[in-house]
This record gives sequence, C-alpha cells and structure tokens, in this order.
Amino acid sequence: MNVTQLKQEIIQYSQTIGIDKIGFTTASPFDELKNRLIRQKELQYQSGFEEPDIDKRTNPRLLMEGASSIISIAVAYPSKMKERVTSKKGERRGIFSRASWGQDYHLVLRERLKKLETFIQEKVPEAKCKSMVDTGELADRAVAERAGIGWSGKNCSIITPEFGSYVYLGEMITNLPFEPDTPMEDQCGTCTKCLDACPTGALIQGGQINAKRCISFLTQTKEIIPEEFRDKIGNRLYGCDSCQTACPVNKGKDFHLHPEVEPEPEIAKPLLQPILTLSNRQFKEKFGHVSGAWRGKNPIQRNAIMALAHFKDESTLEDLTELLRNDPRPMIRGTAAWAIGKMNGKNSAAILRQAYNNELDEDVKTEIQKALNNFS
Repeated sequence: MNVTQLKQEIIQYSQTIGIDKIGFTTASPFDELKNRLIRQKELQYQSGFEEPDIDKRTNPRLLMEGASSIISIAVAYPSKMKERVTSKKGERRGIFSRASWGQDYHLVLRERLKKLETFIQEKVPEAKCKSMVDTGELADRAVAERAGIGWSGKNCSIITPEFGSYVYLGEMITNLPFEPDTPMEDQCGTCTKCLDACPTGALIQGGQINAKRCISFLTQTKEIIPEEFRDKIGNRLYGCDSCQTACPVNKGKDFHLHPEVEPEPEIAKPLLQPILTLSNRQFKEKFGHVSGAWRGKNPIQRNAIMALAHFKDESTLEDLTELLRNDPRPMIRGTAAWAIGKMNGKNSAAILRQAYNNELDEDVKTEIQKALNNFS
C-alpha cells in the first residue's frame, strides 16, 4: 500500500463529496490542549456539555486501538440568507446562529465521513476508522488546527483563509500512517475585535473562553437565565455569532456550496409569538431537523420570551400573562414575569401582583417581586 498515493486519492475524492477542506495529522496526544483543559476545569470555565474525561479528549489512542493518524474535514456554511425576512412591529422575529441554519450539521458531516470511510476501506480493506462530529470525545478544533485546516482564533474558532470561521468540523481516526500536514501560523496578530464584541465578556483573553458566560451556551441551558445576561441575549433563540461577525477575516465571506445547509428563513429567523404555544410535537415538526433543536423546545421558548421583552412587544402581553398564570414550568413562569416587568405596560403591575398571590414556587415569586420593583 502506497500511503502517499492514497492520501492524494483521499484528497481528490473528498472534493467530490462536498468536503471543502481536508487535513491530516498524527494520532499522538494533544499535550498542550490537555494542560489548557485542566486549567479550564480548575477555573470552572467549562460548559458541562463536553466529554468529562480529559484523557479521552486529548489522546486519540485511547479511542481506537492502533490509531496512527487523524483526518480532519471542514464543510463551509453560509453567513447570509439569500431570502430575507424582516422583523417588524407586531411580527417580531428571533434568530438562530448561522451554524444552526439548514439541516443539522452533525448529520451532514457524518454522511460525508461515512463516504470517506467506505472509500478508504475499499482501497485498504484492513483499514480501521472511527469518525466523530462535535459530540465525539476529541476536540474538533484542536484536531483541525494541528491538521492545517486553519488557525485557532482568539474567538476560540478555527479560522480558515478561504472560508473564515464559517466551517463545520469533523474528524476520523485511522490506523493508516498518513504523512501529517503542517499547522498554519496564527494570523490574528494584535487584533482583538472578537474580544471587544463579546456581549458578556465570555472571551477572557485570546483563545480562552468562560463557557458559562457565553451566550451560545446560555441559550442552550434548561434553567432560568441569570439576570445579568438576559438583556444581552437580545433576540437570539440559539447560539451567538457576535465574535464571528466581528472578525475581519470573515468580512465578505459567504459561501452557498451545499443545499443541505442553506437557511430556511422562517426557521432560521422565525416569528417569536407562535413559538410560545408550540407543543413538543409541533416543535419537532418545525425545528427538529436543525441542530438548534437538540435541547428541545423549553430553552427556545424561554429565549423567545426574552426576545419579546427585548423588543418590548406589548401585543404579546396576553400570551405572556397566560404563561405566567398557567404554564407548569417554573423557568417559563419566571421568565414571563421578568418580560412583563420589562414591557412596563399599563396593566403589567396588576398582572404581576395577581400572579404573585397565586404563585407557589419561591423562585418564581422572587422573579415576580423583582419585576414588580420596576413599578415602585
């Protein structure tokens, strides 16, 4: 088996199946990453969504016996919608982050990696492969950086010269000894635009993030959002692109190469009010195919309430009152109370007082009382 020739054949084949960049690296441990992850854990900067075993995250050889190389892939996604929908008074809209436009990228990349596995095993029947996308043990960005896909930006994203940071990442561990590619030089220089643009100060310094302050993380949690972050979330329903849109490398980058990841405007930027009353089934039917739906409807409905408060859309006061009075979820009742307080409508104080008298949950009562303070 000529591994050099096979590498070239894999590169050529990858271009025919919708892979925009491909790189190769060794399966040796990611020692520098391990030190960073240990430090993140000590500082309690982790989101909790990560693989908890740091050794598994940083040593590919623990994940597959005989691991020799890792193939990293990148698939570009759009940064702009071809069809625009506008948010206007009485028809306010929320927004899903760009990475959640179109079909769930986990499925899109897994399908490409599966084709790549089949291609390799047809050429080398004894080849072993293990692929993963985002939810696997390995840190996609660390693999992509070492494989020369791009450099690790100060915004903690992989930045490619061709597509900026608007790329999905995936990787495949294999027992084949491919020649590793050369990592890219960091090209961020002295630029700090992403750090300056972060609404919550989650980017502590270049390449270090406190995930618990990151809006992308906050929009995915299943609890009531801490008060200091609520105004800063704006009309975001899932994720945040502020550190990407601020990046000078991303300026003008907008690629529409794959139909599967094209945004559907009514899904990517949906009307907020109808979201409030969706059943689980209706939510799955409407949003189930996008990656932003992975946590279910509860966080999205909570975020929609905050977005309506952001717009001070008093036409939704009746819906919010219904949620405050009758929704079985304390998180939703508490968020609705805060939103009603923010809107400061003429009946808001009366609505909140009545709800306070009927409320049994102490945390929700606290939220209602804080909302009532707006009127004192």
